[in-house]
Amino acid sequence: MAPDSSSIDDPLFDAGHHIFANKDLLKTGHVPEADRIVGRDEEISKLATRLNGAVHGYSPENVMVYGKTGTGKSLVSRHVCQRARNAAQDGVTIGTAYVDCAEDDTETQAVSSLAAKLNDEAETGISVPHTGLSTSKYYKLLWETLDAQYDSTIVVLDEVDLMDDDSVLMKLSRAEEAGKITGSIGIIAISNKIQYIDDLNERVKSSFQHKELFFKPYDANQLREIMYNRRDAFREGVLSEDVIPLSAAFAAQEHGDARKAIDILRHAGEVAFEEEADTVREHHVRQAQQHAEKDRFRELVSGAPTQAKAALLALTELSINASGDAFLTSQVYDQYERVCEFLDMDVLSVRRFRDILKEQAFLGVVEIEKINKGSAGGIHLQNRLIEDAQVVRETILEDARMGDWASE
Repeated sequence: MAPDSSSIDDPLFDAGHHIFANKDLLKTGHVPEADRIVGRDEEISKLATRLNGAVHGYSPENVMVYGKTGTGKSLVSRHVCQRARNAAQDGVTIGTAYVDCAEDDTETQAVSSLAAKLNDEAETGISVPHTGLSTSKYYKLLWETLDAQYDSTIVVLDEVDLMDDDSVLMKLSRAEEAGKITGSIGIIAISNKIQYIDDLNERVKSSFQHKELFFKPYDANQLREIMYNRRDAFREGVLSEDVIPLSAAFAAQEHGDARKAIDILRHAGEVAFEEEADTVREHHVRQAQQHAEKDRFRELVSGAPTQAKAALLALTELSINASGDAFLTSQVYDQYERVCEFLDMDVLSVRRFRDILKEQAFLGVVEIEKINKGSAGGIHLQNRLIEDAQVVRETILEDARMGDWASE
């Protein structure tokens, strides 16, 4: 429970929080109670079925979770892990660990993070240093830690597509079979990219042996309910009646992103607080929507692979310098080749380039439209940036490797 700001008597902080009561409820990583999770009963049930083995002392299944940003993938995964740990049958011990692969994006970082999070040094007597060991030694510490404490372990690899390779996925999924551990490991791999599995090598696919779970975007009604369930983040009477419906409507327009809806609501409160307003109103939401949109886009683009940034930069340059706002894939590919040549990058095949554009469309950065040029011309794809081209360009050029293009 957040402390009551009325108890603070330091004049430096006497403004207190006349808007927020418990701002933590609006944090991205907050895992709410079961009755606050909206519209994901089916996904919770399906994921629990896949992990059911861990609760009863035998091997859980591996699960590949797909869905756009803000559809509840991480939230549901962490929630089900908590419930599995609490539901473990007598004598069964379950370990759970969450790794954000956007931060721990190398094999060594991911394994050392897992070992540290799963290890209880008081119980195992094992010390896991954060740095300084080889990858193989961190794996050895991880296996020792798991054998010393758990019958089964569930590992969540969030944004797994941002890992620099797929070694972690293969070694974790093969650990039991290879005799590295006496217990079992179940993996929940989460990705925004629907083609992630297709890009894995066959050895990894063979060892992973996953089931797939897809999360659909939230609709406006679900987004409203999600925010109503978190309205006690604000002081009573602070929110005007139109704030939550408008926040939900904005987020529903942008692919049903609950994270964005909550960001808008939080930003609206912050704008009202900075203005020293007594209530959060519609104009605060509209200002917050603009701010949250920029934040969301920066998060999407900054975390994209270099080749995806090159593809987006190509489309951006056409959008800024050529006539029109929509371009055939062949036009974008020609510009992409020029970008790669200038930056001394490998040029992907046309097929892989099309896949990247589809992935960016899936994420809501690009819009792709089929056009029919008749019996002689056939069907072609047109690509259009959803975001403002100048904002896209500025964001991409923040990448050190892409920044050289600014001088072109």
